[in-house]
Amino acid sequence: MTLSPFEVVQQLIAGISSETWTDLSRLYAEDAVVEHPYAVDGPSRIEGRAALHSRFSGARERPFKVTAHHVVVRQTDDPEVVVAEYDYRVDVHRTGESFEVANVLIVRVRDGLIVHSRDFHDHHALARAVAA
Repeated sequence: MTLSPFEVVQQLIAGISSETWTDLSRLYAEDAVVEHPYAVDGPSRIEGRAALHSRFSGARERPFKVTAHHVVVRQTDDPEVVVAEYDYRVDVHRTGESFEVANVLIVRVRDGLIVHSRDFHDHHALARAVAA
């Protein structure tokens, strides 16, 4: 059974919150592209499932945990595209600090796999959590 774009994005956000890192890259097409227009060092682009798998695997070492809440996934006029809006609660392991950041994803899903995503996160706040 092929998942809908709505279901794929819900699984992605839930998987990040539950830290099931090894499973997340399976939600992406082999040639998927993920863009981060507001990354700390300027816009970035990750290309391919293998690169995404590496990125997700590295998340195990992060000094913080994110948990998504207030998740709203909106379908668009394009049946392949959904827009997700949600907040992350960020818990910093070392300091015990917690804060929230807003997020927006614009995701294109084809045949049950993410082929393109533009991820809008507060990368500067997350970078501060890493530095804490």
